[in-house]
Amino acid sequence: MKPISEIFPLLSEPKKIAVTFHQKPDADAMGSGLGLYNFLIQFGHSVTVISPTNWAGFLSWMPGGKKVLDFEMQNEKALNALNEAEWLFCLDFNVLSRTRNMERVIADLKCIKILIDHHQQPQTEVFDYGISDTQKSSTAEMVFDFIINSGHAEKINTEVSECLYAGVMTDTGSFRFNSTSADVHRMVAKLKQTGFNHSQVHENLFDNFMEGRFRFFGNTLLHRMEIFYEYNTALIAIPQKDLIKYNVKTGDTEGLVNFPLSIKGIKLAAVIIDRGDERKSSFRSKGGFDVNTFARKYFNGGGHFNAAGGRNTEPLEVVVEKFKNALKENKEHLNN
Repeated sequence: MKPISEIFPLLSEPKKIAVTFHQKPDADAMGSGLGLYNFLIQFGHSVTVISPTNWAGFLSWMPGGKKVLDFEMQNEKALNALNEAEWLFCLDFNVLSRTRNMERVIADLKCIKILIDHHQQPQTEVFDYGISDTQKSSTAEMVFDFIINSGHAEKINTEVSECLYAGVMTDTGSFRFNSTSADVHRMVAKLKQTGFNHSQVHENLFDNFMEGRFRFFGNTLLHRMEIFYEYNTALIAIPQKDLIKYNVKTGDTEGLVNFPLSIKGIKLAAVIIDRGDERKSSFRSKGGFDVNTFARKYFNGGGHFNAAGGRNTEPLEVVVEKFKNALKENKEHLNN
């Protein structure tokens, strides 16, 4: 994988470009993707943003959001855009498998593939150019750096700013996580100079849910949460029937895994959800417990040191038992 700086001189030459990110994109994936989109179109590039799957409705407000293609629902259009692309930007994922059904398609493309990501252990051999930096708070911050380092800071307009702010704000936990460096605050100051309304961005992201989501959260915290004080751990296991009962949609479980970390003494929080075709896990930790290694070892996943995820095909009760056994094996680390 060659340094991403080598493509800077080529940005001014109009091209057909596709931009994609991981399945079930969060605000950082969508924000970095659309932030890059709104930057690139200013050069006259033909740019198509493609999501491997559907996404949460509260992300569609972003400038350019209504033009994003769903690979599963708009397959023919998405395939045409991918096959015609001269460049493919791959954002906020480290391995192709995180693009679900797009994995094989991306692997077979002959176009130039460019990685911008902050997850550990990237699959660098499949990308032509790129940058991977686990010290960065978010992919949105990395897209911001990409724009600045390319020498085109003047192209950071309100549309770019809204998207990148949404990504960095959510991936830093509203600027409270350790990844919130001085560079992050300098970035936000630069974005604010474009005049965008940060309060409106926050409202779009956090004040856009249906009543059922809150009743789902209440039921979950009351009936589905287990606390294992001997391991300083909280587990939430959600059966598929709960998703059906409360009409849970994509994005409705966002942030749930963070709730147990507010309990005094809890260092590891886990949410395991039965989504029918697979069991999806989310892990968050405080301090020195590495959930990236934990997710890779036990749950076919990975991510960051304090935030990771995984997936399993076994039944929910089997995955829960696997989690409890993993706690026993990691008791010493969880008690330190």
